[in-house]
Amino acid sequence: MKHVVVVGAGHIGSTIATLLSEAGDYRITVADQSAGQLAALGVQPRVDHAVLDVTNEAAMTALLAGKFAVLSAAPYHLTYHVAQAAKAAGAHYLDLTEDVATTRKVKALAADATTAFIPQCGLAPGFISIVAADLTRQFDTLHDVRLRVGALPKYPSNALNYNLTWSTDGVINEYCEPCEAIVDGLPRQTRALEECEAFSLDGVAYEAFNTSGGLGTLCESLEGRVRNLNYRTIRYPGHAAIMKALLNDLRLRDRRDLLKDILENSVPATLQDVVIVFVTVSGLRGGHLVQDTYANKIYARRMGEQVVSAIQLTTASAICAVLDMLAQGDLRPVGFVRQEEITLADFLANRFGAAYAMEGPAPARVFAPAADAAA
Repeated sequence: MKHVVVVGAGHIGSTIATLLSEAGDYRITVADQSAGQLAALGVQPRVDHAVLDVTNEAAMTALLAGKFAVLSAAPYHLTYHVAQAAKAAGAHYLDLTEDVATTRKVKALAADATTAFIPQCGLAPGFISIVAADLTRQFDTLHDVRLRVGALPKYPSNALNYNLTWSTDGVINEYCEPCEAIVDGLPRQTRALEECEAFSLDGVAYEAFNTSGGLGTLCESLEGRVRNLNYRTIRYPGHAAIMKALLNDLRLRDRRDLLKDILENSVPATLQDVVIVFVTVSGLRGGHLVQDTYANKIYARRMGEQVVSAIQLTTASAICAVLDMLAQGDLRPVGFVRQEEITLADFLANRFGAAYAMEGPAPARVFAPAADAAA
């Protein structure tokens, strides 16, 4: 039985702990600086609690000593502390961060590490990169790769057409920081909330706009092979305009703590959400110009005695699936491991990755399974 540490006892960390506990073959220690948050987890088989400040590197390193891996579900600005402790303790490291600067620092840490460092193991970045990489393997020549993801309320009822389904800090960060892209074959930085586009899926209208971090390491992996590559967040129409007014006109991008306070006290959370994954790739195959598409919707589900939101389910299941593949020897155990090194077939075949399968009709996938499983 492998002993792992989950850092963060919030919505995602608690779901990770529950999934691993129910699997039956992991021992889990959940670490959080809040004793109240830990107490709210209740009693679960094979789950211990540790009250700990993750910025205390000595205490973190001591906790991770002898552990197989640490899974960070902490806010992005704390993630690097966990990574440093993982390296010092010789534990494998996985996180959920969308923060580009943090991932670059984690990559540098991994350069001479004796264990695996696997950042961005959630939905986007994370699963979306696995899907995109799988699609690109079907082409002789790539033209355009477009990734679109959204975690949305099923029943929008306010001017933002949005409910809080994810870390408020994370949402604000991805709305403010520069966005990576490839434009006309060259790496570029684009502005968040710009290049807003309209599209529909299953008869529902959406908008999508630039946000930071969703591409993970795909820009590096596909540079020199693709003409255009971009990531945009999906929302209901009108959301981007209001957020631009708050962040730019009212200059709340310079007062993020105030914006967080406003959002958390004005925009309610919901468990009634839907996660949309929409990826299109175009290029040449056999001398013909073709486009392949992956589209999927995942909804909130009951897990034991509780209902977990779609974003909790997809995020927690993704990092648990990567952990499981690492534990089973299916992933490279040393150094920096990119999400796109994981094949979609292997991910969906995993007991945790299976959460991405539709309960009803299969996801739209108008292409043949990948013949080449190489990353």
